[in-house]
Amino acid sequence: MKTKQQKQEILNQLTEHLAKQQAMMFVSYKGLKVGDMTNLRNQLKEAGAKLVVSKKTLLSKVLREKKIDENLKDMKGQIGAIFAFDDPFAPMKVAYAFGKTNENLKILGGYFENELQNAANIVAIANLPSREELLSRLVGTMASPMSGFVSVLQGNIKGLVIALNAIANKQQ
Repeated sequence: MKTKQQKQEILNQLTEHLAKQQAMMFVSYKGLKVGDMTNLRNQLKEAGAKLVVSKKTLLSKVLREKKIDENLKDMKGQIGAIFAFDDPFAPMKVAYAFGKTNENLKILGGYFENELQNAANIVAIANLPSREELLSRLVGTMASPMSGFVSVLQGNIKGLVIALNAIANKQQ
């Protein structure tokens, strides 16, 4: 049992994280081994995020104070909140990939772009390509017509050279 002071410290930490977050996910970690949990926390830390485990009542209280109407009591299992501080997408990708290899981690929902999202939406966001991948696709799409045009021009020049070479061989 935690003292009032410990609970207040947890509330302060959750409030601070909620103020700095770009996105937030709720996950169930029931049955996750300590080593796996440490591995997940390290991956999330590299992605600029933090996994916080707290009682549903404490997390609900902080969410209510920020006018986020999420009923955590309906969520089954032990709940953790992943706060994305830098890139909102990277932690979602990390949690989704981790959940694919470890069935004890389940995505329950989240808070993204000032709206509550269900688990299906969070998974869909996690499956979106990264910014770098989208930029490389854009560059490839823009370069494709130009490279095709260059190939066509090279074909015409090559044909002209062959024709001139054939005429030169005939005249000799």
